[in-house]
Amino acid sequence: MAAQFGRRLCKGAATTAVAAVAVAALSASQAPGVNDHGRQAAADATPSPDASASDGSATGNSPYYTDLPPLNSPSPSPSTGTGPATPGTSEAGIPATVLDAYKKAETALRDAKPGCNLPWQLLAAIGRVESGQARGGRVNAEGTTISPILGPQLDGNGFALIKDTDNGAYDGNSTYDQAVGPMQFIPSTWAWAGRDANGDGKKDPNNIYDAALAAGHYLCRFDWDLSDQKDLDRAILSYNNSREYLNLVMRWLEYYRKGTHEIPDGTGTLPGNRSDNAAGASPGPSTPSTPGGPAAGGSKPKPSPPATPGGGGTTKPKPPTTPPATPPDSPSTPPSPPATPTDTVHHLEDAGTAKLTAMAGDAFTKRISTRAETKAGKAVGKVRIRFTIVGDTDTTFTGGESVATVATNSSGVAVAPALQAGEKTGDVTVRATVVGRMVAGLDYTATVTERAADALARTGDAALTCAPGGEFANQVEVKATYKGAVADGVAATATLIKSADDPTANDKGPFFKDADGKAVRTLAGLKTDAKGLLKLPKLYADDTTGTFLLRITTEGGATLTVELTVAAAETSSPSPSASPSA
Repeated sequence: MAAQFGRRLCKGAATTAVAAVAVAALSASQAPGVNDHGRQAAADATPSPDASASDGSATGNSPYYTDLPPLNSPSPSPSTGTGPATPGTSEAGIPATVLDAYKKAETALRDAKPGCNLPWQLLAAIGRVESGQARGGRVNAEGTTISPILGPQLDGNGFALIKDTDNGAYDGNSTYDQAVGPMQFIPSTWAWAGRDANGDGKKDPNNIYDAALAAGHYLCRFDWDLSDQKDLDRAILSYNNSREYLNLVMRWLEYYRKGTHEIPDGTGTLPGNRSDNAAGASPGPSTPSTPGGPAAGGSKPKPSPPATPGGGGTTKPKPPTTPPATPPDSPSTPPSPPATPTDTVHHLEDAGTAKLTAMAGDAFTKRISTRAETKAGKAVGKVRIRFTIVGDTDTTFTGGESVATVATNSSGVAVAPALQAGEKTGDVTVRATVVGRMVAGLDYTATVTERAADALARTGDAALTCAPGGEFANQVEVKATYKGAVADGVAATATLIKSADDPTANDKGPFFKDADGKAVRTLAGLKTDAKGLLKLPKLYADDTTGTFLLRITTEGGATLTVELTVAAAETSSPSPSASPSA
């Protein structure tokens, strides 16, 4: 069991020097090197120096369990077993339902975001650090925790100050937010990151399947590739912005990569230490459990007395002989925590966002910029701005998400991720709001236009000729481009027109055939393929001879006119017969 860690943490602060020493000690005790799969061992896998994360995090930088993995490597077992877990074996074991949730989340992300390369062992490492694998796997058959898992209220008293954002819907607290569930999401993050993985119609942060899939999507946003150490560092830091947290998660990740096995639900090892110096205990049957807090109805573990410097016994602290005097000017109620930057935000202003327009399927070249200001118009830095795409649209932010949270910089400006246009055209609304502050949101309009082409050209130059009543030997094929690039999925219309000056459909001459074999001289609803190509159906001719025009137009104004010739076949004159001989 890891040594008890020292001082209480505040948001954004380093855990403790003791924690860092403990991690360093474990690094020294395990031989560095590369494992059998060629991965860098944890002792050598130092975080990238440029790893960074925004002020926002999945957990609100809530406390986490600091227990380190055992020094001995786990031994995988093919069966779950029914007897009690032995030391070391139980540390490596993951409760069956929890392990199943992690692996299903990995499979889902492999399909949804294959470039992310999310390993389920990363979810297991974060789940171990955040909740001790759902408090040792105390979940029901559907994967929902027997009792809710709640972090301490983030009231600024030794923790971050995050005022209520969900009216208590997830955490039951309408004053302050608390991290919720086995993956410890704060409500404001769960509101957009939550997923329904088990298909019950609910996004429940206390369900391990929902929470594991949400964590996977959270870690895979921004097109991060978790097989790259720099992106892996960024993703972990975005979950809880602490170097010690990053180091600890990496320890458990490498530990689980070396092997793990399934154990029965409810038999997992419970962590004993937490980053805010609270002791771990098993959750009670009905009262929501706080990570590291005592169980409802259970006994609170007694802390071990501090060791005497130099070893050789313990000392018992002596109680004070007289109670400390209360200062005469001591207030009867505790003082309110100081105002946070979020408390000072009065309104949001546009920070010079340009016109947002993109064709269907393309990325928007401009990005939304929002500035948080006080009532006096001064910039407010370190405030979380949530950008939400609202309405019925398939336009998303880069990475496939419909919500993104970005912290304002020192100029009070938050820049949203780039938008990726979907196939649905029209106006899209993106709403900017302040996380944790009830001020009016700011709406932006992004317009998705039809795919367009500005040029059309035939792919061949063979003459298009036909005899009356016959069919043209060659089909017309064209290629569409836009600013020199392939224009795929562009809507087009082909019409056999009366003349160059009269674009109405002709009533004689060449024609196409519909499904019933009837003559048609206008084809609408055509689209170029992935290579920008459009091949028209076969053309036929009636008995009218002459030169005719086929006009092809596309969305965006590209036009091409092609000549068609219908002419009778030339016949050679009969040779004169020989004169009869006299």
